Amino acid sequence: MHAASDIRGRRILLEEELYGRAGELARVLTHELFHFVWARMSNACRWSYEAVLEREIRLGGKGELGWPAEEKKQRLQRRDAEGRTRRWRDYVCESFCDTAAWYFTGSSDGETLLKPRFRAWRADWFRNFAPAGRRIPI
Repeated sequence: MHAASDIRGRRILLEEELYGRAGELARVLTHELFHFVWARMSNACRWSYEAVLEREIRLGGKGELGWPAEEKKQRLQRRDAEGRTRRWRDYVCESFCDTAAWYFTGSSDGETLLKPRFRAWRADWFRNFAPAGRRIPI
């Protein structure tokens, strides 16, 4: 683990080794910042992101844009999405944060990658979520 977010304490903890790796620092810090965004988003906005993931999974989408989401995705069972279990909601949050890091920094952790068509769907979602000039809720 390179970092952790404490939403209630309004803190992000970063491993010191990240400071010598600018690209990785940007990706990890963006991921962590988006945990704060997720906490401030409306349910309707969260559900619209969930719908993107449900569509991907229904169409056989494998992989993710970062290890945190990939690890959680691998543990999902069919009933998790259907029942919106805690495991599903945790996956959706991590996927959102990994996707934001990829979208805003242009890189993923390199360990797992989503197929181009699914990346395009997520990029479209983020373009609608954060159009130029719109403030992101942090």
